[in-house]
Amino acid sequence: MSAQIFPRNANAIFLASLFGLVMLIIGTIAAMVGFYLSPWYTDVGVAKAQPVPFSHKHHVSELKIDCRYCHATVEKAAHAGFPATETCMSCHSQVWTNSPLLEVVRTSYQTGEPVVWNRIYDLPDFVYFNHSIHVAKGIGCSSCHGRIDQQQLAAKAQPLYMGWCLGCHRAPEDHIRPREEVFNMEWDVNSLSLAERKQLVIEYQIPTDGRLTNCFVCHR
Repeated sequence: MSAQIFPRNANAIFLASLFGLVMLIIGTIAAMVGFYLSPWYTDVGVAKAQPVPFSHKHHVSELKIDCRYCHATVEKAAHAGFPATETCMSCHSQVWTNSPLLEVVRTSYQTGEPVVWNRIYDLPDFVYFNHSIHVAKGIGCSSCHGRIDQQQLAAKAQPLYMGWCLGCHRAPEDHIRPREEVFNMEWDVNSLSLAERKQLVIEYQIPTDGRLTNCFVCHR
């Protein structure tokens, strides 16, 4: 009988090592996916530092200022636009005139140098997004920006992953609303039945033949 080369527990050691390796790989993948979906990577819910601590809650919810007063091009251009300092000073030349929080705004107004804001929704260069077409098709501000009217400091509400965008493009009836409700932050999609929302999709001529999921729609 030949001598046994491997110890009797060699098979058990091999199987345990193999199991440990598999679990390590699974754990690593799970950790990577978890990080990819977490606020540390997506910045969802994380308010960025800004030159002026602008509160949407105060201006929109409390003062009832319409979104379009500051984001003046949202209905007619790809970009919603940042307000010019003159827009800010149309109010703040009369109120909070000496507040240190608005020193940056006053300096900008006097020098003509624009305030440099830190963009919250910063899409990659290979992604094309047009605000005006979404507004025209009955997609409300809160569908992408969440209840920004309740935010003291602006933070991203959605990760803007491609799968999230495609979810709306595949089923616009889940998000559509009457055009007159686009800027209503409190509007609930369940205010209309599914049949009524599907009718809006037809009325607003939103394609449902798969064209909205073609690559060229967002990648140009």
